[in-house]
Amino acid sequence: MYRVLIVDDEPNILTALRRNLATIPTSLLDGERLELYPANAPEDALQLATEENFDLVISDLRMPGMSGVDLLAQIGDRQPNVARILMSGYADLEAIVSAINQARIFRFIPKPWDDNDLRMAVVQALHYRAVILENQRLADLVRAQRGQLERHEAELSRLEREHPGITQIVRDETGAIYIDEDDL
Repeated sequence: MYRVLIVDDEPNILTALRRNLATIPTSLLDGERLELYPANAPEDALQLATEENFDLVISDLRMPGMSGVDLLAQIGDRQPNVARILMSGYADLEAIVSAINQARIFRFIPKPWDDNDLRMAVVQALHYRAVILENQRLADLVRAQRGQLERHEAELSRLEREHPGITQIVRDETGAIYIDEDDL
């Protein structure tokens, strides 16, 4: 299940967003469904973000009390792996650039939105987030394996220092391990 926080100070917009996003087929979400959490105010959204972990946050840009950019940045600080989408009915280039730089948004969607574009942006944001998380998991795995290899190499070095030649294997022409009886 994907948890999606939707923030807009206009109740009709929240209802329209919820209705639209509820139509995303689970086949586009790797069989998962969306669990939608609406918030009418940035403060409510921040409270929800302290209680729940979200996969995606969709926020309006202009709201009373706090901008969507500031909200997304604060939620991103609390939940660094959350995907972020910003929406606005205003084509404010400075705000969009700020959102990209400060809040690290995945996508900006103009209002009024195209229903299909919005659904695809949500699917893409969730897939992008999944790729990022998988990359982090694989990087952690590589670091752990590298640590294991370093410990094994240190042990081989120690054995070679204490017993020179112990780590060397001699093979005959067929590839079989050759053991000199004089060494036994």
